[in-house]
Amino acid sequence: MKIDIFDTTLRDGFQQEGISPSVKDKLAIAKLLDDLGVNFIEGGWPGASPKEEEFFSKAKTELTLKNAKLVSFGSTRKLNSKVDEDPQVKALIDSGTDFVCIVGKSSKLHITKALQTDVESAISMAVDTIEYLSSNGKRVFFDAEHFFDGYKEDPNTSFKIMDAVITTGVDCFIFCDTNGGTLPSEVEQILSEVLPKYKIQKFGVHFQNDNGCAVPNSMVAVNLGVDHVQGTMNGYGERTGNADLCTLLPNLSLKMGHESISVESLKLLTPIATHIAELVNVSIDSRHPYVGSAAFTHKAGLHASGMAKDSSLYEHIDSSLVGNYTRTTVSELAGRASVITKANEFGLEFSNEDARELINEVQNLEHAGYQFEAADASLYLLMNKVKSNVPKFFTFESFRVFSERRNSENVISEAVTKLRVNENRYVTTGEGVGPVDALSKALVTALQIDYPNVTTIKLVDYKVRIIDSTDGTEAKTRVLVEFTDSTKNWSTIGVHKNIINASWNALCDGFNYYFMTS
Repeated sequence: MKIDIFDTTLRDGFQQEGISPSVKDKLAIAKLLDDLGVNFIEGGWPGASPKEEEFFSKAKTELTLKNAKLVSFGSTRKLNSKVDEDPQVKALIDSGTDFVCIVGKSSKLHITKALQTDVESAISMAVDTIEYLSSNGKRVFFDAEHFFDGYKEDPNTSFKIMDAVITTGVDCFIFCDTNGGTLPSEVEQILSEVLPKYKIQKFGVHFQNDNGCAVPNSMVAVNLGVDHVQGTMNGYGERTGNADLCTLLPNLSLKMGHESISVESLKLLTPIATHIAELVNVSIDSRHPYVGSAAFTHKAGLHASGMAKDSSLYEHIDSSLVGNYTRTTVSELAGRASVITKANEFGLEFSNEDARELINEVQNLEHAGYQFEAADASLYLLMNKVKSNVPKFFTFESFRVFSERRNSENVISEAVTKLRVNENRYVTTGEGVGPVDALSKALVTALQIDYPNVTTIKLVDYKVRIIDSTDGTEAKTRVLVEFTDSTKNWSTIGVHKNIINASWNALCDGFNYYFMTS
């Protein structure tokens, strides 16, 4: 069955706490969603804010969509107002989109308590708005807000609203679980009672994820014949989010055999999800199904051994189908198969003896506080050390760091490093917003004389964790640093009781990895 995918990231998804993209970001994300091949992109609520007005204005001239239709969102006319005088309805007309999605109450409780009116008035608000928008050339979707809760309260009211809206004429009637508390068994029961009463109407679903069931609820609805599904990328949304398209799309296409986005488009899922996460500055959980960095990562020795024989033994799909990749991590739990597989990923040939030596090394280091699962670059250097391939690009002599508070807001750190590079001794300084930033700049200043390309390296993430807080200020510190040269990313680790020294070790690993792999 062909399923229409309605992406509401730009509207419902951005109601998530901590997300506030610019208009430029929204336009960029809309283009990414179009590349993914969704059918509809809900752009936002025109007239709700200057940002929304600017988005729809720029979308008319700057947004050329190949696959999707842009949809503007709004509500039914206000109570006791004329539809042709309602400013938010007028904003929908002026939005420049052929499709509009309006939300209307479908719960008697919400009609009487939130709107403080009666069911007949709520129906008139919906019908008037649909008729007016249709008469102005718009194709209308209707989000039946709180439908599932409303049906459980009073199904007669739900049917009365449905009959009126469907008779008026909407392209799609969408059942919404606005509070996100409906269970899959309830979805099956309710839709099994509702859908058979309407033979030719197109239906959709919109699930919030407050009880963790938004994706399975959507899948149940599709199995019952619903062919329009709404959701957001990475599950963004108010409270606990919306149905996550990054999980739902592969499930519909790869598990259930439905036609949603194309097979080739599905291969873009992970990079597009990651790109959107970068634009909104909310990292994807590494354990996120399908698109997380750990989704196809294997740590246990038994798993790695099986993966070396046949990937299907421990992976439910081929990772490349969703644009991800299989990865093996090495830890104190690793067996020789894990180590050899990981070495192969790095292009290194490891014997059983090499593997045993590395496992011993890793176990000792992890006992001291290291953790290589998120620090592939440091692991790569450690593997090369086992093969007696130690980097000699520069030699550390000493560093000194101090910070100076110049006023209530301005704190500057300065670092001095002493290195030997190709028999030359360099004493360089760096000034930064913090000690690590200053050390990094001093290190780059020393290295760029002999290695000009080092200036392309940027620090993109820096994480600190206290390993044993019971030791107080003398506790060991674990530092993870992520680097990029705009073409690839890599991460390193440093551990020490002194946070500056831990950071320095991670910095040096990062630059050595770059030199060894470039």
